[in-house]
Amino acid sequence: MRDDGSSGCICTDKTGTLTTNRMVVDKIWICDETKSFRNKETSEHLKATLSREVILSLLQCIFQNSGSEVVRGKDGRNTILGTPTETALLEFGLDLEGVVDTTEHRDCTKLKVEPFNSVKKKMSVIVSLPDGRVRAFCKGASEITLQMCDKVLNHEGNVVPLSEKKIRSISDVINLFANDALRTLSLAYKDMDEVPEGDEISTDGYTLIAVFGIKDPVRPGVREAVQTCISAGITVRMVTGDNINTAKAIARECGILTDDGLAIDGSEFRSKSPEELKNLIPKLQVMARSLPLDKHTLVTILRSMGEVVAVTGDGTNDAPALHEADIGLAMGIAGTEVAKENADVIILDDNFTTIINVAKWGRAVYINIQKFVQFQLTVNVVALMTNFVSACTVGNAPLTAVQLLWVNMIMDTLGALALATEPPNDEMMKRPPTGRGENFITKYMWRNITGQSIYQLVVLGVLMFDGKRLLKLSGSDADIILSTFIFNTFVFCQVLISSTLNMKFKYF
Repeated sequence: MRDDGSSGCICTDKTGTLTTNRMVVDKIWICDETKSFRNKETSEHLKATLSREVILSLLQCIFQNSGSEVVRGKDGRNTILGTPTETALLEFGLDLEGVVDTTEHRDCTKLKVEPFNSVKKKMSVIVSLPDGRVRAFCKGASEITLQMCDKVLNHEGNVVPLSEKKIRSISDVINLFANDALRTLSLAYKDMDEVPEGDEISTDGYTLIAVFGIKDPVRPGVREAVQTCISAGITVRMVTGDNINTAKAIARECGILTDDGLAIDGSEFRSKSPEELKNLIPKLQVMARSLPLDKHTLVTILRSMGEVVAVTGDGTNDAPALHEADIGLAMGIAGTEVAKENADVIILDDNFTTIINVAKWGRAVYINIQKFVQFQLTVNVVALMTNFVSACTVGNAPLTAVQLLWVNMIMDTLGALALATEPPNDEMMKRPPTGRGENFITKYMWRNITGQSIYQLVVLGVLMFDGKRLLKLSGSDADIILSTFIFNTFVFCQVLISSTLNMKFKYF
């Protein structure tokens, strides 16, 4: 695994990472009318303009076809337990339920359930209505649900055929919602004579009820964090299961999608050959309607191209990509245990801006270790060469074993603490990331080590061979004084190196 500061690419989720994961219904299309949702005001309008049959079908689909649950507390308040998307729909349903003042839609018996599937992008349920009829409800990605429908409800609650013109009109509404950075969901139902055999529920002959536009606001500071990544040489790619237009709108709002960037659908990504993907991926900034396997494939190809890849994820389906990545970043709040176990770092607040701090600290640790290694190599090269040359020419070593031990135990320890504990700064995010094939000891470090070593060896050499004359030393203690002076000069040279390394050179 590479350190977090070496990442040259971040493949991030949208929901909960770039956005707040606090979803609310923003717009609704029903019976040829589009409304912005304003809680009780909109609910009153729907009650006044729609027939009882339409409202009942809408509420049945919301409450019966859901994996979430509404729990009434001791204080009388409703608490919704479930995913943010379903929570948004149930909150809408509760508002509408309170206005129409009915709970008839709850008097149904579930006969068969098909949970949400990330591949099919929908969930379905078959229920028995109070009058004995059997009805299937479907909820899912709008373009997928629309393909399952051949009828639609009108204001009076009558079922009318879904013409090609009407399909184009509804598709335009879906695209309009998506372009406003809304996640779109469609609700539909199908009356059945009996419960079908097998596990799967029918996927054709449905009647469209409504299209919802659900808003998930972008987190504060995300755009600035993305710009920081770009200035640091880190490419941010958004991989999401949302509609392509929704993904583009969010990516532009976050600063991820640029004019020369590429946004594609997951199905298009899967249709490309490995050679085509290698030519396409450098420009790829957004992948929409993606499957978990698409994310894993993207990470694998990026790594094969020499990129150091970081991946964010929260679901069990993200585990393969998190495991494959150089740095796996799991969400601490929304993340599953499987995702956390396959990750290298856990983001406790599920926020993209925190990832910048991860990269910043990763770079700080990497640079601090480089500084310490350069310091240690310089000290040891100078000490070894000084004693070796002196022993070969003069016959004795100016630095005694006790003095070298003091340098290693005191000087090196304090120097290591000073160099290795320097906190990160914003300047670190203005340098390019460390490439996969780059050496730990860079050519600039070798240059500094060589330059510092030569400088110190010259100074100590002059003192060794001509120190008595320069310092005007004489008498029986002249050798001891000179050795002491050489040792102190050696120590102060190391202080100079330590101070120099803590300066913000462009090489670090």
